[in-house]
Amino acid sequence: MYKVVSHLSGHCTPLTGQINCSTSLARIHLGRGAVCQQSAFKYRPADLPEMPLCNFTPGEYTTKELQTLHNLLKLLVQDLTTRVKKGMSKEHIMEIRSKNINPMTSKITYYKKPVFIHQGHMQWLWDMDGRRYLDLFAGVATVAVGHCHPKVTAAVEKQLKKLWHTTNIYVNAPLHEYCEKLASHLPDPLKVIYLTNSGSEANDLAMLMARIHTGNYDIITFRGSYHGGSQQTMGLTSQSSYKYPIATSSGCTHTMCPDVFRGPWGGSHCRDSPVQTIRQCSCAQGQCMANEQYIGQLKETFAASVPSRVAGFFGEPIQGMGGAVQYPKNYFKEAYKLVREKGGVCIADEVQTGFGRTGTHFWGFQGYGILPDIVTMAKGIGNGFPMAAVVTTPEIAASFAKAYHFNTFGGNSVACAVGSAVLDAIREDGLQQNCHHVGTYLMTELAKLRDKHKIIGDVRGKGLQIGVEMVKDKTSREPLCPQAMMEIFEDVKDMGVLIGKGGLYGQTFRIQPPMCITTADVDFFLAVFDKAIHNYMDRQ
Repeated sequence: MYKVVSHLSGHCTPLTGQINCSTSLARIHLGRGAVCQQSAFKYRPADLPEMPLCNFTPGEYTTKELQTLHNLLKLLVQDLTTRVKKGMSKEHIMEIRSKNINPMTSKITYYKKPVFIHQGHMQWLWDMDGRRYLDLFAGVATVAVGHCHPKVTAAVEKQLKKLWHTTNIYVNAPLHEYCEKLASHLPDPLKVIYLTNSGSEANDLAMLMARIHTGNYDIITFRGSYHGGSQQTMGLTSQSSYKYPIATSSGCTHTMCPDVFRGPWGGSHCRDSPVQTIRQCSCAQGQCMANEQYIGQLKETFAASVPSRVAGFFGEPIQGMGGAVQYPKNYFKEAYKLVREKGGVCIADEVQTGFGRTGTHFWGFQGYGILPDIVTMAKGIGNGFPMAAVVTTPEIAASFAKAYHFNTFGGNSVACAVGSAVLDAIREDGLQQNCHHVGTYLMTELAKLRDKHKIIGDVRGKGLQIGVEMVKDKTSREPLCPQAMMEIFEDVKDMGVLIGKGGLYGQTFRIQPPMCITTADVDFFLAVFDKAIHNYMDRQ
């Protein structure tokens, strides 16, 4: 039994028998699986389960103007005619991409055959051909509450009809309503908010704040970290792929990342995660040899690489671009103490971990039992709308008021309406709790695949901030080569799931979906991922 859905009416009529999915029937939606399931996949193995149900009917992307619907639709909707606006062809899009768009976009396009995204709804994306994909990357951990979330969309539409922009020179309600709401989610004394437009801008501002407040200059962060692409934040960022051969911010020092899987030290109960590493240790309860060694490396950094006084320390609670790297549970507590003894402030980069994504807490730093002096945030803050923030203490804010600081778009009325609606959706939809429940289930099941496949070296993360590190073998932990990663990556996409990649060597699959995904979605992904790895191994 299938359901044929009129693209315009959205009503379902049951039909028996089979449907021949052809190009001319692009509007025929199967009630189960991807839109026009046969065309959704490069191939669909018989042992692969169908996609979870989706009760949303996307608009069609077409390159033609149509006078009437296909004869089959005439049987369903009598005398219905429509005119579909002509869209840009794929060839035209790629021509513009090659001629007029930042050329780096072509280099970082994830797939050999690009995915031409047309529409989104919650955890689902559709391409221009009507194929449906389960989105487990969320625009790089950005679409927090779901694509085109109805509550956020409604808030945007309402604000657009009232006021787009005025700047915070003038007193306007959306700015103040949002700041009060955001501050309520942060512990004292983190209550003073600076609104910006991107994570890079937020981290740039946090660097300036730390230096002005302390009177010191040097800032420490982890190797493998990513804190932005501006000339200043490139100094903080510690991945060669994101660096240019020019002078960036001086005074940035990278200490050893306390990676308990790939690093020199690690054990079987180091990290705050439902899944631990495959490495063994003999540490007594409450002790962690790996933590002691990595803190020793930080102390060595203080002794050898920076002045006696520092401005601050940046740390992502879980590395994002670095591949969802986690640290020993008590590392931050001891690191913060050392930094403050050296006159520095502690900065939590919550650009990817904030807003409930880690599940147990609203902010990633709360899972470590620490209190930073400055918190930066972006991505999920606006569900895809360009928005970011720096939150700090009244004391630091007062010391920063030595010169005018002004951001034209920070506090934009539409941005604040979006941010406010996102906070409401997280609470009303129970998304933090969903991250904990679904994320724990996903990691536990991924750990079973790790034990099954020799090329899965590590599964880690918390909530829906997850990394799966691929290796040539578990003994050496040598990264799986880029070609192999790409083969698996493409296969997962061809079976209807979009995931990300990261890690210093591109060896980690990143799973950071909209926080509304379900266990049914997880089961579908697990089947796809398992099949993709089997396919790769069979080709070897």
